[in-house]
Amino acid sequence: MTEHGPILAIDNLQTHFFTKAGVAKAVDGVSFSVKRAEILGLVGESGSGKTVTGFSIMGLVDPPGRIVGGSIKFRGRALANFPEHDWRAIRGSRIAMIFQDPMMTLNPVLRVDTQMIEAVRAHHDVSRDEARQRARDALGRVGIASPDERLASYPHQFSGGMRQRVAIAIALLHKPLAIVADEPTTALDVSIQGQILHEMQSVAAETGVALIWITHDLAIVSSLADEICVMYAGRIVERGPADEVLTQPLHPYTRGLLDSVPGEIAPGSVLPQVPGAIPSLLRLGPGCAFRQRCSRAGERCAAMPALEPLAPGRAARCHYPLVAA
Repeated sequence: MTEHGPILAIDNLQTHFFTKAGVAKAVDGVSFSVKRAEILGLVGESGSGKTVTGFSIMGLVDPPGRIVGGSIKFRGRALANFPEHDWRAIRGSRIAMIFQDPMMTLNPVLRVDTQMIEAVRAHHDVSRDEARQRARDALGRVGIASPDERLASYPHQFSGGMRQRVAIAIALLHKPLAIVADEPTTALDVSIQGQILHEMQSVAAETGVALIWITHDLAIVSSLADEICVMYAGRIVERGPADEVLTQPLHPYTRGLLDSVPGEIAPGSVLPQVPGAIPSLLRLGPGCAFRQRCSRAGERCAAMPALEPLAPGRAARCHYPLVAA
């Protein structure tokens, strides 16, 4: 991999869940890449496949799900269907994940210093004192005051926002080259959200980490991401630079998501929403999965559209895009 090449490159990723009711194609042909110091926003409603995409990248898909096609490359090294023994060497150290619920990262019966020191020493041959200093520095980086005192605390002694900061600090312990963040600020109040988003932007700029930020909230990625991929029913339906996607969307689904964000709506007015819901992945059938909810749907939508380039750096999966090629 060259210095300017992608840290993570996902090509035609397919992750399916094999159930008694049928095969659910949770991720169906997803492709994107993230470079050093770049922040990619992966956006969509619940059930769109974005979290499964993140878990696939981390090698965390459990049965009955499995990766059935495509490639995941980390600095040019193929990771799809990597043996668990090999994953242990890079998961957490070179590629880290921040979960929506910090208690998926934190053990409630162990002090924070115990957890962070063990995490450091699992990947680095250092003394406990040096590991503790790294843990202390990581807590300070994410804005936790009195880090020495906080290291001696248990997770239940922190607020939700502070626990999430600790989880982020653990993800940063090994100076990873890539981080997958799965809606880590969803449960936090707006002021804490803003602080954490600012800190993550600073981390990406200062350390060069490639960051994939998974969210359903377009307001978050508007102030965070460099690039945006919009997902629907397991597929990317639009991608491009964040400012362009958010100001001039090409896909009707993206337009619907933007219209659903509270903004200039007068108090008391009904907030616009995308009608209906994401269809069952077990019964998608042929054609565009969004056509039953789309005001622009036509005869051509009975066939699945390709993700086509429509402008420099822009692409959309739509037969009737909002902006013509």
